[in-house]
This record gives sequence, structure tokens and C-alpha cells, in this order.
Amino acid sequence: MSTTTTPSATTGPQPDAATPWHVDGARLTWRGGGETLVVEPWGADSARVRSAQGEVVDTDWALLPAPEAKDARIELDGPVATLVNGGLRVVLTAHDHYHWQGGQRRFRSHVSFQDADGRELLAERESGGALALRARQYDALPAGGWRTALFLESPADEKLVGMGLYQQDHIDLKGCSLELAHRNSQASVPFVISSAGYGMLWHTPAVGRATFGRNGTEWSAESAPQIDYWVTAGATPAQITRAYADATGHAPVMPERGLGYWQCKLRYSSQEQLLEVAREHRRRDLPLDVIVADFFHWPAMGDFRFDDEFWPDPSGMVDELRELGVELMVSVWPQVALTSENFDEMSRQGLLVATNRGIDVQMWFEGPSRFVDTTNPRARAYLWDKLRAGYGRHGIRTFWLDEAEPEFGQYDFGAYRYDAGQALAVTNIYPQTFSRAVFEGQQGDGESEIVNLVRCAWAGSQRYGALLWSGDIHSSWTAMRRQITAGIHVGAAGVPWFTTDIGGFGGGRTDDPAFQELLVRWFQMGAFLPVMRLHGDRAPQVPVVAADGSRRLPSGSGNELWSFGQENYEILARYVRLRERLRDYTRDVMRAAHEDGQPVMRGLFHNFPDDPEAWEVGDQFMHGPDVLVAPVLQPGATSRAVYLPAGARWTDLHTGATHAGGQWVEADAPRHLVPVFTRDGALSDLRGYLVP
Repeated sequence: MSTTTTPSATTGPQPDAATPWHVDGARLTWRGGGETLVVEPWGADSARVRSAQGEVVDTDWALLPAPEAKDARIELDGPVATLVNGGLRVVLTAHDHYHWQGGQRRFRSHVSFQDADGRELLAERESGGALALRARQYDALPAGGWRTALFLESPADEKLVGMGLYQQDHIDLKGCSLELAHRNSQASVPFVISSAGYGMLWHTPAVGRATFGRNGTEWSAESAPQIDYWVTAGATPAQITRAYADATGHAPVMPERGLGYWQCKLRYSSQEQLLEVAREHRRRDLPLDVIVADFFHWPAMGDFRFDDEFWPDPSGMVDELRELGVELMVSVWPQVALTSENFDEMSRQGLLVATNRGIDVQMWFEGPSRFVDTTNPRARAYLWDKLRAGYGRHGIRTFWLDEAEPEFGQYDFGAYRYDAGQALAVTNIYPQTFSRAVFEGQQGDGESEIVNLVRCAWAGSQRYGALLWSGDIHSSWTAMRRQITAGIHVGAAGVPWFTTDIGGFGGGRTDDPAFQELLVRWFQMGAFLPVMRLHGDRAPQVPVVAADGSRRLPSGSGNELWSFGQENYEILARYVRLRERLRDYTRDVMRAAHEDGQPVMRGLFHNFPDDPEAWEVGDQFMHGPDVLVAPVLQPGATSRAVYLPAGARWTDLHTGATHAGGQWVEADAPRHLVPVFTRDGALSDLRGYLVP
């Protein structure tokens, strides 16, 4: 017997004697052997799947509430139920059979995802007959909860992108195994896009692992109440990222200050030192949108305010910067030192992350500290109250949310617990809630133009104005190369705002010619990143001492455009001015990120998915739809091979020469030039601009 229902055809769970499936609107439920499986539409061309030993639970870790599924329908045919939602078909099969070897009756269900034409995109693995394999696995934990795993059959020849920020070189993640956990310079965002035409979100903030093998995909969680994932079907990466943004939230409109150049170093040690850099930018007529006061501008970590001796007039500083057309961004760490003026109150009120065993200290940098528990709504409100009092009242509206993984002194996740649960089960949500604390505080105070730099992100972070940067990476050619791959994957994972420390964070000397070459090449690349930001801890360091003789953290050597010699300055100045000339174009690209969920930094595959070669290139990227950038990644190189995707005609921005797509070309790249090509005649007004 075959029947079809629509969301309006039923008003509650409808058991059917001819089928093991219960129908509630467009939601399907199956029960067997103590397991519950729930499948329901969750946005256009998409579905959410949850399964548990017992009852499934409602969680909103990243997914927004599902819109009404007006056009979804369910087809029932005995043990088979099919959920049809736009371009996605979810075929569910119930099995009830006697296993002769095990001597017992077994209940099992199987989930398969198909496109509108019935082509299988992804499926839970089959039992394998006598192998008696399970696609959904639950291993009971002694303290309660489950170690869960999901095993999927996926196309062996698919290409996979996304998953956030990992320090590695692979543009195709097929064949990779990735830790689902955050670290300094690693942000695990468990959303992946397949060239086979699907996207999948592992909707679980637990520590775990994702393995994308040729013989199948495995997702695991060290501790979780259920298996929870979301799948969407789309013919192109652009369609898939659009559906993902609809499901987890769109990035806000990028404020105007995010379109230009940001100046930073570790660290400006005083108000006057910072102001003098901004003044020099104006004296030289160099564009500057944001300048940054980095860490330990405070008396003690967790005080969330300026040290009066070195920063005597924050309001006056902000006013002068505004007159210069510059915004101030301040560093905020989520650690609270035991010596902080706020520690006792926060500890007493339960607003800090707790330690399950041993001494209750989670980080030791300039003394012992604990982390603000931003999974706790009361802690988020408390944090914003302190940020408003320490910074907001001075007119500061841009924050740098450092240490956002959080960076535990040891990544022993079983040692810690949050208001939201044990760290093993929920720790990956932390950077999202850190961004949320500041974003919602700003919104509540009437701020509408929000961008905050953050060192980590998870699914949904983008809706809280999170600008992800790639952490404390080394000043090396290898690290620079990996940031291209990282930025492409971050964009594919639904976080459109991305940047790096131009020049790398550590290991560079301002006066070293070899480092100067690296910095120039990185700066050229940085001019085309979603946000252009120079930062780093440059050697040799400069000691800082207070009036009473007590030590303060040192300041690094110069990290301004004029710090690396006149020849290099001329190159850097030209690129920072190019960034300004790109402002109108970048604004349009940022608008598409907000409205349509499209990444700003894109792999070649994003715009050219029908070109197989475009899925293989990981050392070039697109800035929006029309600008192809091929950074120079070898010291001493004066040219490099560039792939031009099929489906467009490409113009060399420097020479004006045009090339058909679908081929490799050798592009000249003397020290002052990075190879840049524009699509189908775009940005013709910039041709030759970088040529002296």
C-alpha cells in the first residue's frame, strides 16, 4: 500500500498498521529496540536527522528554528517512507528481522539521501549481512550519556571542502581525518560540502572526529545525548552555502570599517604610542580604518579596562582617532586571573568554567586564571556589563576576542565543565557563545554595525558578527601557504569573514631581509583577504617598565608599513592603497555574504564547480566572484604558474593580456607584483595600477 501525506494532512502522530513510521505533519518517527529516529524537513531542500537511545531532545546549538515546511510531503509504502522536500529526497527503510546467528529479533532503520532525480548523494551504511554493522552507534559512558558514531556511505570520487580552520595543505578533504576540537590556530566547524551535490552539518558541539575515507565517512562524538545532523542538496556550492546560511544564520552587513586596512602589532604599550602610529598614517596619507590595542593594556587579566598609567585618557584617545577617521579595537581575553578585581564575584556567582579534578586553574599565562563561562547566559550578561563600563563608555565598539577556543593550559577536555554541560560534550560551542555575548550586548545597547575579531568559531558564529582569524601561526612560507587553504575551507564552512596575521604571528624580525620578503608577499595576499590586517610579535622585543619599576609585558619591534625599509614601504603603501580602491567591490561582495550566504574568500570550485581542476587548486583563491589571486609562495620567486578556470575569460590585472579559461599560465611576479586576474573584463579601472 502506498500513501502520500502533506504537512496539513495530519494533526498529530499517526501510527499506521501498514507501516512502522509515525507521521506528524512532515516529521517522521521510527522506534525500534529502544532507539528513536526522527527525520524532518529543516529549510529548503534540507532535512534534520536525530536519533537516540530513548527520546530525542530539542537542541539549538547552531540550527535556527525550522521554517514551516509548506511544500514538503511524505510518501509511505510499507516499511519505506520517503520525505520529499524540494530538491532533497530522504528515503527511510525499516527492517524487522530475526538474526539466526544472534538468536534474536533485530530492529533497524536505514536513511538514504537522494537528489530530486533519485540519485543517491549519501546514505547510512548497510548492515553488511552477517557483519551485522550498525550505522548509528551508541556506547554507554559510565557517568551517563553516550559515545556516539555515525557511519555513512559516500561517493569514493567526491571532493570535500569546509570543516573550518585546520593547519594543513589539503584542499580536498577526502582521505583526511580531522579532530573535532578547537585549539590555538584550529577552529573546527563541522560543515562539509561535497562535489556530489550535498552539504552536511554534524550538529553536535562535542569533542570527536570526522574521517572522510574512500570507503565511507565516519563522524564521532566523545559524549552526546544523541546523533544529530543536517543535510542539504544543491547542484552547486553556492546553492549549498545559501541553504546553510539560511539554516544557521547569515553574517551581518560588514561595517564600513571592515572594508579597509587594519593596523596592529604585539603590542602598543601606551596610548601615546598607538596614537602616534595613527597620526603617522595620516601624515603619509596612508589609508587606515582600524588600529588595535592588544592584550595587557589592563591592570590584571579579567579587569576588562585600561591600565590608567599607560592609557590615561581612553575617551580622548578614541575622540582623536575618530577625528583621524580611525576606529579603535581593543583586545578582550576570556580569562579572569585569580588576582583580578572581578575574580571573587565571578567565582562566587558561578560565572567561570569549572574544573572537574585537581587545582581549579585552567590557564597559566602571566599567572593563574580561569575562563568566563560564556555558555552561561548570566556570565554573558556580566561580561558585557564589564565591557560596557571599561570600553563602551569611551566610544569603543570593536572588540578582539582572543583565546576563544578556549585555550586551556592543557587540552584535557575531560577535566572541565560548563554551565551547558561537560566539556567533552559541549566545548566546541564556546567560541560561538563568546561572540554571542559581545554581539548581543552591543545590539542591546543599540549598536547596529558590528564586527568583532575572534580567534575561533563554530557553526553559527557567523550570525554573531564573528571575523575569524587563523591564530598564532608562525612567520614562515609554509604557514603562509596553509592560510590560503584554511581561508578557503573557512568560507566553505559558512564563515565568510576571515583574516590572518599578515607576516605570521611569531618568528619574524623587523630587520631581517628574509622576513621582509615574506612579509611583502603576505601583505600582497592580505590586500585581497576578506579583512586586511597586519599583526605579529616582531623581534627584537622592547622592554616596558612602569613608573614604580615594576615589569610590564614587552612591546615588539616596529610592525608598521614604514618599519621594513624604504623599498619595501613603497610596495606596501601601493597595496594598502589598492585595498582602498577595492572598497566598492569588496562592499558588494560583503553584501552578498550577508544576503546570500556566499563566502568572500572562495576556492576556484565555488564559482566553477563544473571544472574538475578547480577542485584541486589550493594555493590560489577568489576574492568574490571576479578577482583571482595567486600569491607568491616561494622565496626568491619572480613568477608562478596560475590556473585559470574554464567558463570565463581572464584578464591579467597588470599587463591587460587576456586568456581563455581552462588552462595554466605562467605569470610574472617580480617582488612588487602578485599575480591577479579578473573575470570577463571586471575591474578594468584597476589595470596596471600596481605597476610602478
